[in-house]
Amino acid sequence: MKIAFSTSGHDLDAPIDVRFGRAPKFLIYDLESGNFTVIDNQQNLNASQGAGIQSAETVARSGAKALVSGHCGPNAFRVLKAAGVKIYNSDAATVAEALEKFKAGELKEAGGADVQGHW
Repeated sequence: MKIAFSTSGHDLDAPIDVRFGRAPKFLIYDLESGNFTVIDNQQNLNASQGAGIQSAETVARSGAKALVSGHCGPNAFRVLKAAGVKIYNSDAATVAEALEKFKAGELKEAGGADVQGHW
């Protein structure tokens, strides 16, 4: 299974980005192989609208079945859920820390958006 993490970095030691839709990058980690890829999300950093939806579509296209991020707004949440991607909010400092919490079952699946759009 692949897991997407919102981040601003290029590796597992990178910080988790708290804003999903405007995260500079997504790290896609494959639980089976232990490999990861990084997807650029720069086009959504300064988008006037639609950043969450476009970011959600990017994550869904990556094949990820789970997303770990600081927060997720209502439009992105709706798109991710429709694509079958489970959302987990985390206050972990790094991707590696969030990954360990995910593997240990310490992250709870989000039941809805936890922030308003455009925050």
